[in-house]
Amino acid sequence: MSVGIIGCGSMGSGIAQVAAQAGEWVLVFDTNSEAIKRAKVSLEAILSRLVEKQRITAEKKDEILSRIEFVDSLKKLSRCNLVIEAIVEKMEAKQSVFEMLEKIVDVNCVLASNTSSLSIASLAKGRLHPERIIGLHFFNPAPLMPLVELIPSLLSSNTIVENVRSRVANWGKTVVLAKDTPGFIVNRVARPFYGEALKMYEEGVGSIQEIDQAMREYGGFKMGPFQLMDLIGNDVNYAVTTTVWTQFYYDPRFKPSLTQCRMAEAGLLGRKSGQGYYSYPLNENALTPLDEAKAKYLFERIFFMLVNEAYDALFMQVASAEDIDLAMQQGVNYPKGLIAWGKEYGLPTVLAGLEFLFEEYGDDRYRPNPLLRKTAKAI
Repeated sequence: MSVGIIGCGSMGSGIAQVAAQAGEWVLVFDTNSEAIKRAKVSLEAILSRLVEKQRITAEKKDEILSRIEFVDSLKKLSRCNLVIEAIVEKMEAKQSVFEMLEKIVDVNCVLASNTSSLSIASLAKGRLHPERIIGLHFFNPAPLMPLVELIPSLLSSNTIVENVRSRVANWGKTVVLAKDTPGFIVNRVARPFYGEALKMYEEGVGSIQEIDQAMREYGGFKMGPFQLMDLIGNDVNYAVTTTVWTQFYYDPRFKPSLTQCRMAEAGLLGRKSGQGYYSYPLNENALTPLDEAKAKYLFERIFFMLVNEAYDALFMQVASAEDIDLAMQQGVNYPKGLIAWGKEYGLPTVLAGLEFLFEEYGDDRYRPNPLLRKTAKAI
């Protein structure tokens, strides 16, 4: 049996490469013939670079490519026992794909969505066999990022979930199990990394460069929030934030930033447009020393909220503490898992910082989670 991939953009092609490298036979479908041509060229180039770097042999490259077939009809996915859609992040489009697939694939074929924030229950609603529909969220670039979030809905079969978890783990991925809630683990817990950075910038507490520098130099993050937003794309990051915020019934913790909205509206999308919070190519020699006290303040405002969000995910049983920490380290390259890091930094310190911000601003975004409060007070 084969793995089917729908959509051959960077994510779909990346998932196809991952599966084929693990020994799976892969069929890739896209309605756009030009996208298929680009994907073939890109995949050939990526594998050739791996040969040049001696990561794989030329024979292995040919073997991987032989396992991937680009097809021009959805009906050719009929022989697949797992199909992963990696198309545009729109509920109606994904539901339409699943509706068509139901008429093509065998009843035992698992249908998975690579959505980063949409409801799996909504995708499964109205389907003939909702128990076989799951979320399977890979991170970009899929061949390099080790994490995959596996999201069952309330209707998913436990047997199917465990079988897919084992199968994707055999592809060399770290698979974490997440509840079907907005943003799952990573896109939920990571929201303050961007949101609080934007808020501090809007208040004039720190410049873009200072906030990024504080998170890198004081916090140990590989990239600052503005750098990362530029890499992701300000339109994409704003859309995910808005989705999470609305799905959480406008909880202040996830409130989007007007600054990011205007950046997206102006087409200042980051690296892909050549201009975002920074101009590209980036001048990395323009840094000036940052006062340690200021760096500590900028870092702690973001860090305290990240720890609080991780504890909220644990409190609401979105995932286990181990999976939350794994997800943040392997999905977005955080230096440490937030739950473990919070304990190491001192939960009483985190709690005191959140309570100060809550009192200072009177804003519900800073309210400490009950589990964090209880754990900190027990120390």
